[in-house]
Amino acid sequence: MVNKIISAAQAAALVTDGCTLTTTGFNGFGCPEDLIMALADHYDQTGHPQNVTLVKCTSQGDGKGRGVSHLAEKPNMFREIILSHMGYDPGLRKLVQEEKAACFMLPLGNLMQLFRAIAAGLPGAIATTGIGTFADPRNGGGKANQKARESGREVVSLVELGGRECLFYPTFPIDVCFIRATYGDEAGNLSIRNEAMSIEQFEVAAAVHNSGGIVIAQVDKIVEKGSIPAKEVLIHGFMVDYLVEGCPAYSCQSFETDEFRPEIAGLATVPARGFEPLAMGPRKICCRRAAMELRPDMLINLGIGMPGGIGSVAEEEGLSHLFTLSLECGPLGGVPLGGIDFGAAVNPEAMYRMADILQLYDGGALDLAVLGFAEVDRFGNVNAHSFNGRMVGAGGFIDITQNAAKLCFIGTFTAGKQDVRLKGEGLSIHTQGPQKKFLQHVESITFSGREALRRGQEVLYITERAVFRLEEEGLTLIEIAHGVDLEKDILAQMDFRPILPEYIRYMDPRLFREGPMGLTEEQLDQVMPEYEFWRDMPASKSSQEREGGLE
Repeated sequence: MVNKIISAAQAAALVTDGCTLTTTGFNGFGCPEDLIMALADHYDQTGHPQNVTLVKCTSQGDGKGRGVSHLAEKPNMFREIILSHMGYDPGLRKLVQEEKAACFMLPLGNLMQLFRAIAAGLPGAIATTGIGTFADPRNGGGKANQKARESGREVVSLVELGGRECLFYPTFPIDVCFIRATYGDEAGNLSIRNEAMSIEQFEVAAAVHNSGGIVIAQVDKIVEKGSIPAKEVLIHGFMVDYLVEGCPAYSCQSFETDEFRPEIAGLATVPARGFEPLAMGPRKICCRRAAMELRPDMLINLGIGMPGGIGSVAEEEGLSHLFTLSLECGPLGGVPLGGIDFGAAVNPEAMYRMADILQLYDGGALDLAVLGFAEVDRFGNVNAHSFNGRMVGAGGFIDITQNAAKLCFIGTFTAGKQDVRLKGEGLSIHTQGPQKKFLQHVESITFSGREALRRGQEVLYITERAVFRLEEEGLTLIEIAHGVDLEKDILAQMDFRPILPEYIRYMDPRLFREGPMGLTEEQLDQVMPEYEFWRDMPASKSSQEREGGLE
């Protein structure tokens, strides 16, 4: 039997000048930290490798410097970076913003399809997800900085197949990959038993092996040949060239904690922890309004950040058992975690491979998705990946939003510090946020309103003081909170004038009250009742005039 066991330093030496390298990980999970640190040390000692193309799916770090950010301060190491997200990779973001490497952004699902196409020996990957967004060649083709725009390289082209516009991603060989697993036996068979999710390990290993490249796996423990049960082998040893047993200090399940948690690996079910309702405020108002769109038996995706609070609202209302939460990296059911642990769930009901769940998303499996937004324009386009000079990437955002039957984008009406207070069954706006979020044109398109209308999606934009709906004429104001002045607190805080229908209703007063709203399964299973309409005044009147008219 060939000895596949090497040191991290020996593995790092296999990454050569001009090669294409792939690393794995999802935020704080699954990152081969020992191998990445060894590569950084190797560069410090030798000045190599240089001009590497780095391909990776999502963030691989803790937002403070761990993960791939170890490599970002190495001059001339990277020529190109191809990825979908780098929100927790501050070093890479700096590298891209300083134009030290060309950066190309792909939707996460399209990147996974590209790995599969490379493994299959195909000329490229075909996708419809991404049409109309920044990934579309007509909108930049995923070129995330000036260096990419000047490189002459095209990572995607527009083609027509079967009468449909499609995105075509040409394949290329990948020379080396660093992947992470829990156990590796002496023959190279890999198990991810203790990992919180099954991400891109298999697809990456298959793409690199079939490219004639080198597959290197960092594992927590090397075990005897044949000791891993066959059903637990994710990657067979014929695809694995080398094993590196990671240092325990760098082989933790998550960057968030050194503690191993079987309940997020699907190995144990723990009792529910004490429930802590969200504090009353703009976030809870937004989450409550989105929760009113829930229906029994829905498959739902909740984005990172504010949307995660919808699970808390559903728990408070006693409705969390009615639907299934899904995450783009594979877990279904359970209670999703946040921060750098986003992607894992406590007590998941099932754990799909990331490529498989994204393919289901692309095919329209999601009934509802709730995500945040940074900018919205008059056409209903959303920017969630690049704003204020900060490039983070879309991750699975495009896969989730472009094919879900119904969408809720939630966030505060303005950005920055604002003073919004509860007042009776509505709000009082004391200080506006310094930055407008509703703009004439978004900086870059992560979600295409035009494409959503073409596909027949139902789209809501929910804030603490107003709710908009996407219609053929554009963004339409459909609800406003009691106490909010239409002209001063809504229209003056937008760079465009939304469509104002003849009748606009007040937001449900229960949204602004302490304690549970009293939502029931029966209510959610029906069309929500119509609340108080402003019938006596035209849409241009102020809220005070409307209230007077209702009296």
